[in-house]
Amino acid sequence: MEILNRHHKPQDLSDRIAFGFTKFLRFLADTFFKKKYGHRAVVLETVAAVPGMVAGMLLHLKSLRKMQDDKGWIKILLDEAANERMHLMTFIKIAKPTFVERLIIMIAQFIFILMYLFIYLISQKTAHRIVGYFEEEAVISYTEYLNEIEEGKIENIKAPDIAINYWNLPLNSRLKDVVKVIRDDEAGHRDVNHSFADILNTKKNKVSNEEANYEDKEKI
Repeated sequence: MEILNRHHKPQDLSDRIAFGFTKFLRFLADTFFKKKYGHRAVVLETVAAVPGMVAGMLLHLKSLRKMQDDKGWIKILLDEAANERMHLMTFIKIAKPTFVERLIIMIAQFIFILMYLFIYLISQKTAHRIVGYFEEEAVISYTEYLNEIEEGKIENIKAPDIAINYWNLPLNSRLKDVVKVIRDDEAGHRDVNHSFADILNTKKNKVSNEEANYEDKEKI
């Protein structure tokens, strides 16, 4: 069971930019979808599946170009992208997106691919921190979704077969069970991406300290 209420407090400008960007997108999602959690999930999972694929591709090319080991990051990120795609496949069966929502998906995905690609090329740390904050918000959204189901405001329908097969759920599983396992997935992605951002920040600080020490020695 993942820890659900974990939050990375912004430490520097990069973190604050990532956090602010995430809160802005959260505002847009809340404004457009309100409590239509199934439809919200369809659109947001389409976007959520982008970062892992983009980052994995860029790290793959970097590993080839520099002939260096990736330390396992590529597989983790591609697995994350595949997992988010399965979230989408599941909610398509549940929410059945309208034509307008499918159009929004196409536009949002195109814009976000270019945006995230640019961010990752500029600052890998900021890119992973953004995903970490995205997933924090996803955990919150799925918790709210779960509460609505448990309070009877949303019908606790039978879990789609695709979800039962993917997560190896019992055959009698319901929507509530699906939301729980997806929420745990998002919490795991949150922790991975915050960890990646922390690792990159440590490397950056180490390089900066080494450069500063070298300059001091040159002065002596």
